[in-house]
Amino acid sequence: MTIPFTPELFELIRENAGGHRPLLFGNARIITGDSLISDFDRGDVLLGGARVVGIGPGLLTAADDDGAIVIDCAGYVIVPAIVDVIRLRGLRPTSFRSPSALAPGNPATFAILPVSRDDSETDVLQRFIDDADAAHTVVVDGEIALWGGRSVHADDPTETPTATDVASDRHLGTWIDETDFVHQHLTADGRYDETRGGRPHAYQGSYRITGDRIDYRDDLGFWAFSEFVDGTLQHAGYTFHRA
Repeated sequence: MTIPFTPELFELIRENAGGHRPLLFGNARIITGDSLISDFDRGDVLLGGARVVGIGPGLLTAADDDGAIVIDCAGYVIVPAIVDVIRLRGLRPTSFRSPSALAPGNPATFAILPVSRDDSETDVLQRFIDDADAAHTVVVDGEIALWGGRSVHADDPTETPTATDVASDRHLGTWIDETDFVHQHLTADGRYDETRGGRPHAYQGSYRITGDRIDYRDDLGFWAFSEFVDGTLQHAGYTFHRA
């Protein structure tokens, strides 16, 4: 059964957290942002967890077989939440598949807006760029982030950030690159101090950890990042090992 946008629908989706039932956004006008697939005047977007697994007309026919939660998007347009303005200007080759496009295998990150039949692709995307509040719903990596124009996490006191100012023990200490040219010191107070070619304090600043990613903000003002991979620190072409 097709379910319209209702508070009850939102609760059903929240209860489905973890993706036990796939989400299917049906009967929508779809702007894919993909030159190969093109757009659909009426079609469906099927999610499998955090990714788009199907897009286009006819997916509703198997909704009951899959136990999908079907959201009726008639009168709405679904657009990529990250707009590829280079493609929009016609500057991409037709074979290019943008990682932000609504296409199978890509992240399920998109916005749902009310639409007029006369709106062109440019009109719709420009309206979204000019006024993000025009979106009724925003989905980020398969999860509802905005509902009825309001963040679903805004009033949740249990919501905790994924980034932390202080690293765990496995991150702290001195990391030395394989040529012994760069030594990076990560301290428990969220600061880093980099020695280069024996020159101390070449770069200093603060850092934040999100999962296996570390973001640096140098005291000089620039930003950089590294990733922890299999016990190493990968940064700007260097491979570091902890001393």
